[in-house]
Amino acid sequence: MKICLCVGTRPNFMKAAPLIRAFKKYGIDYRLIHTGQHYDKNMSQIFFDELGIPEPDINLGAWIENDSPSMQVGRTMVFFSRQMELNRPDLIMVVGDVDSALACALVANKMGIRLAHFEVGERSYSQSMKQQIINQIFIDQMSDLLFYIKPDLDLDGKAFERIVEILKKGEEI
Repeated sequence: MKICLCVGTRPNFMKAAPLIRAFKKYGIDYRLIHTGQHYDKNMSQIFFDELGIPEPDINLGAWIENDSPSMQVGRTMVFFSRQMELNRPDLIMVVGDVDSALACALVANKMGIRLAHFEVGERSYSQSMKQQIINQIFIDQMSDLLFYIKPDLDLDGKAFERIVEILKKGEEI
């Protein structure tokens, strides 16, 4: 099974790091795609370095400062769909509830590629985070698989191993 793991922001990098370690440990075939939502060195590269995340296979560079959110989401969808046409995975996995995760989830849905949504931590239903709530709902509704981990309940990393077990079954998803 080929997996495309999509990240774009600092919180995504932090959540994806242990997942990437588990993928490597268990020989999961994956490609790491960085949407470029956080493109500043202090918001992106520093976390790759400090968390030991390998360089992305592709950096879409889809985010341009001061563009509207709809322009950024649209550009991400165009750039990401081109990559999926060139190298179609069996599963796209998005991390979190940011706009770039929504863009990649929409591409998976439109292209008929199975989608997994990976989230770590408590979900907030605060109206101050309305955009993230909307993204969560849409991504969850499009997803074939939902992985949710509460960090305080996964101190030994067993949840990441369970995710790998599920993904290795591949054909049964």
